[in-house]
Amino acid sequence: MNEAHDSSSTHADASGDGEPRDFIREIVTRDVKSGKHGGAVVTRFPPEPNGYLHIGHAKSICLNFGVAAEFGGRCHLRFDDTNPLKEDPHFVESIQSDVRWLGFDWNDHLYHASDYFQQLYDFAVQLVKLGLAYVDSSSEDEIRRDRGTVKQAGVESPDRKRSVRENLELLDRMRRGELEDGSYVLRAKIDTASPNMKMRDPLIYRIRRVPHHRTGDAWHIYPMYDFAHCLSDSIEGITHSLCTLEFENNRELYDWFLDALDVECHPQQIEFARLNLSHTVMSKRTFVRLVEEKHVRGWDDPRLPTLSGMRRLGYTPEAIRAFCDRIGIAKRDNLVDRSLLEYYIREDLNKTAPRVMTVLRPLRVVITNYPENQVEQLDAVNNPEDEAAGARSIPFSREIFIEREDFREDPPKKFFRLAPGREVRLKHAYFLKCEDVVKDASGEIVELRCTYDPATKSGSATDGRKVKGTLHWVSAAHAVEAEVRLYDTLFNEPNPAELMDERGLENLLNPASLEVLRGCRAEPSLAHARPGQRFQFLRHGYFCVDPDTTDDVVVFNRTVGLRDSWAKIEKKLQPSST
Repeated sequence: MNEAHDSSSTHADASGDGEPRDFIREIVTRDVKSGKHGGAVVTRFPPEPNGYLHIGHAKSICLNFGVAAEFGGRCHLRFDDTNPLKEDPHFVESIQSDVRWLGFDWNDHLYHASDYFQQLYDFAVQLVKLGLAYVDSSSEDEIRRDRGTVKQAGVESPDRKRSVRENLELLDRMRRGELEDGSYVLRAKIDTASPNMKMRDPLIYRIRRVPHHRTGDAWHIYPMYDFAHCLSDSIEGITHSLCTLEFENNRELYDWFLDALDVECHPQQIEFARLNLSHTVMSKRTFVRLVEEKHVRGWDDPRLPTLSGMRRLGYTPEAIRAFCDRIGIAKRDNLVDRSLLEYYIREDLNKTAPRVMTVLRPLRVVITNYPENQVEQLDAVNNPEDEAAGARSIPFSREIFIEREDFREDPPKKFFRLAPGREVRLKHAYFLKCEDVVKDASGEIVELRCTYDPATKSGSATDGRKVKGTLHWVSAAHAVEAEVRLYDTLFNEPNPAELMDERGLENLLNPASLEVLRGCRAEPSLAHARPGQRFQFLRHGYFCVDPDTTDDVVVFNRTVGLRDSWAKIEKKLQPSST
């Protein structure tokens, strides 16, 4: 399904006085009114510290923190750090930075699954004593084989009949590090013939004799996600465990563990559709390939949908939050067109980004009737959408740069820019007329000789003549050297994930996803631009200063172009007033 809005997702103004905005808020509203959990609302965002957050996580972050705030509750940030082989403190720091950048704060409620390792182990011992868990010596391949298929029941392990005493002894030896990795696992004793594959004696603990980045060498066994997650929720007093649809089959197991252990707090797991954005992927495994195989420059490459990449590209947290609110919460998966996200980026930057002039492919212009060595300062409004933004001065001199594409020696029909004998308006400056074209030995145009009309400084001619074209420009003597990186989608196909197995990663990549322009010229106001600052380049789009900027060259990333193909679509999606 390729659409930007799902009919199962509703949008009202608030969850308090008005109708709930979606089915999750409907559930929470009912629970609060009925007094379930004492009327409390506690959610959590539980990332694994083994990679960077992406735009899909942003949807979950906005939902979890948003629901908690709307109902006067709290949202926890909890790291699911149960696999020390893949985790790194660097990811912990980057995740916290991304959540804060999006505009959310967990206050004093920062937790880790590793905080509960002893409690989780005690729960595992309790399951063994209840006869609901056993230590299995089957290999990974044997367990996978004996689990059966969707149409065929699984086969019970011979170790399923171990005594409680023997299971406790083996589990203790596993914990002490006396047994080799892969030699034993702890499994729940549920039902090997269950129609839900997740319930066929799932793993609870596996041996990993490696240090943990928080607990060191204290543990030699680590809990599996399904076991640790639900119990961590319970320990923290989570009321509503919100997760994406791929965990729908896990819900039965989530409830089984909590019921079997008769915990005081039994959260409700509720699934919602994950965010799938067109022309990209949301797979951490694919991100790793893209980085390791050098298809991108790193996890913060602006072509990746990671939040660090989007931040580097120039996306704003305000726009991402507005986008997540707009797409809403649905009960079935859909593919959201990237143009909708770009629409919200434009909407936000249009209000905040200063307008500046930058020439990407410079062509020198000599204004022959302008006095040599004269420089005058012209006024330019910084942002017509923001009265408080003020104005700046732009130097104008005898030699300027314009865009090479703004001149045609033999212009086609409806080309209203500069051509021999034609007059145009320079933005914030004068009328300019092309008198002569200078070429090099190869015939390439290297310079234009033009004249200006000093009586047109106001932007119009005193004799009433009109011009159809307005060009941006920079003074050659005052221009700042810039490098401009023009980013496009990383994949050509709208839904590359569906085609990955059939066509392969390399064959789906867009070879034109990045074009680097060097030798660009920017107006002098950008000389001191700093990484993260955003601007609108007149007639080009929105750009953000990249961290690669040096004292000699300012580097800009194109955030989004000016064309807005979503304006009409967005209008059509607005609810009818009838």
